[in-house]
Amino acid sequence: MTKDEARQYSPLTLAFVGDAVYEQLVRDELVISANMPVRKLHSLSVQKVCAEYQAAAIRALSDAQALTDEEQDIFRRGRNAGGVSAPKHSTVADYRAATGLEALFGYLHLTGQDERVREIYRRINELMTL
Repeated sequence: MTKDEARQYSPLTLAFVGDAVYEQLVRDELVISANMPVRKLHSLSVQKVCAEYQAAAIRALSDAQALTDEEQDIFRRGRNAGGVSAPKHSTVADYRAATGLEALFGYLHLTGQDERVREIYRRINELMTL
C-alpha cells in the first residue's frame, strides 16, 4: 500500500492494525527470550501492551527524537483521533498516546516498512530498559 493510500484510513483503523503488529512483536520477543509457561508469557506481554507502557514508550521515543517528522504526524493523528474512550485502569492521556503509537505501527506495517517497525520496537526496548 502506498503512503497516500494508508493516510486515507482513519487513525483508529491504523491503530487497530498497529495493535496487532505491536502485540505480535512483544509475543515474539518473549517466546524467543525464554521457554516459559503460557501464564507467565501472558503476564509479561500484558505489561508491555498496556496503555501506560506504550505511552511511556512514545514519550521516550519523542525525548530521544527517534521518529521522523512523518512518523510524528501519524502518531499525532492517532493520539488526537476522536471517539477514543479510555478504560478505567488507564488515563485518557495515556490511552490516547498508546493509540497514537499503535497508529504509527499500523501505518508503517501497511506501507511495507516492516524493518522500520522492528527498528522502532528495538529502540523502545533500549529506551525502556535504561
